[in-house]
Amino acid sequence: MPLYTQESPNPSHQQAGLDVEQLLRRVPTGVFVGGIWRDSSDASTLAVENPATGRTLVDIASATARDGALALDAATAAARGWARTAPRTRAEILRRAFELLTERAEDFATLISLEMGKPLAQARGEVTYGAEFFRWFSEEAVRIDGRWAVAPDGRTRLLTMRQPVGPTLMITPWNFPLAMGTRKIGPAIAAGCTMVIKPASQTPLTMLALADLLREAGVPAGVLNVIPTKTSGAVMTPLITDPRLRKLTFTGSTPVGKNLIRQSADQVLRVSMELGGNAPFLVFDDADLDAAVDGAMLAKMRNMGEACTAANRFFVHESVATEFARLLADRMSKEVLGPGIDDGVTVGPLIDAKQRGKVAELVDDATSRGADIATGGTVVDGPGYFYTPTVLTNVQPGSAVLREEIFGPVAPIATFTNEDEAIARANDTEYGLAAYAYTSSTSRTIRVSEALDFGMIGINQGIISNAAAPFGGMKHSGFGREGGYEGIDEYVETKYVGIDPQVTAVTSR
Repeated sequence: MPLYTQESPNPSHQQAGLDVEQLLRRVPTGVFVGGIWRDSSDASTLAVENPATGRTLVDIASATARDGALALDAATAAARGWARTAPRTRAEILRRAFELLTERAEDFATLISLEMGKPLAQARGEVTYGAEFFRWFSEEAVRIDGRWAVAPDGRTRLLTMRQPVGPTLMITPWNFPLAMGTRKIGPAIAAGCTMVIKPASQTPLTMLALADLLREAGVPAGVLNVIPTKTSGAVMTPLITDPRLRKLTFTGSTPVGKNLIRQSADQVLRVSMELGGNAPFLVFDDADLDAAVDGAMLAKMRNMGEACTAANRFFVHESVATEFARLLADRMSKEVLGPGIDDGVTVGPLIDAKQRGKVAELVDDATSRGADIATGGTVVDGPGYFYTPTVLTNVQPGSAVLREEIFGPVAPIATFTNEDEAIARANDTEYGLAAYAYTSSTSRTIRVSEALDFGMIGINQGIISNAAAPFGGMKHSGFGREGGYEGIDEYVETKYVGIDPQVTAVTSR
């Protein structure tokens, strides 16, 4: 397993001509409320760590409940005026944001890699993907329409209109610190909603930089407010229970999502939840194995496996399982571990020691039940939180690695004998976000796609996320959709007006 060594790191932290220290100095470090950068109300701070080194990158302001209240004040004050802003104006702001983000892609990719750990090439991909939500929803902003109809009895005219939901609380995760934000911000701006955003405490820098970019792109004061915090519950709970808030959108773990849904009930908030996953990856006996391995590497190793859409359980037909495992283990063993910001690295660190410990526990549990390690399976000594890319074979039913979301670079392989068994094992989970299948049969493609209980399915491809497609799941993976034509529906309310055309005006006397 190739491993980057840190015996002689570049002391100037130069990467592709970019001065990292200079970049970090340009990132705002305050809370962003009402269009103004400011310290937190009690001057408390939050240390942002580089998971590749375990060292602090920078200290930023940590918002308090008071800061949260001020952010909602600002969002509420701006809501009516922003809702009345011309759709074309909102569209042009989003288009300008897309252009600025594209121009500064290298800065944002470096920032993502520093605070989250992913390889720079993947971070660049996230910037491209994240920027697309601004471009997509800039084009959708001017297409929020209603309808006009004559009632069946002919007496009434039926007018429907779609209007902004209102002030929205957005809670974003650490694994895609840019794209998980743009996927929510884009449709909210397009629809005319104001926002309070709480980025993950592990990776707030990208969102702070994005907020400054949106300010530059023309987003008015109060429309977008950002409150990073190390005391999430104390800051979020008062906002969720505030009657001025009208929507909550969250991306993160299922247990946290369930708790937020409970909290949102008293205010009957509009809620959209993109929660955990346990994606099956099915390889049938008629699959192109080379293509399947290529897809497996994308579905499993994107983001070091720290993605809700990551392939979590590999079910391979017994006739091709040995060869598939050999090919996959060979590819995984050639991955290069190290700080994501450095050239040649293909696998960065996990986000923190806790996550790395969880991955190690899942592997240990599987091997204790009889699984074999084809490659990897080891914790790498620090600095940083590295775990070697791992392939497990002969994984037994009941192993935790087949039930729980791994969020790490581990591919557990089990076998099946026929299509019905494969589908049954794939569906045997409370989650329903993403699934993958490799087959050369068109008829099987249709059967499997219809039978799998997942919101998104990739057939013969390992990456399915696309700004033009609806992203979301079913069952315990949440509800609501982000992206696509459907994405903007999460941020608008439908209003119906009945009009009697026979009533004439009464003239004054």
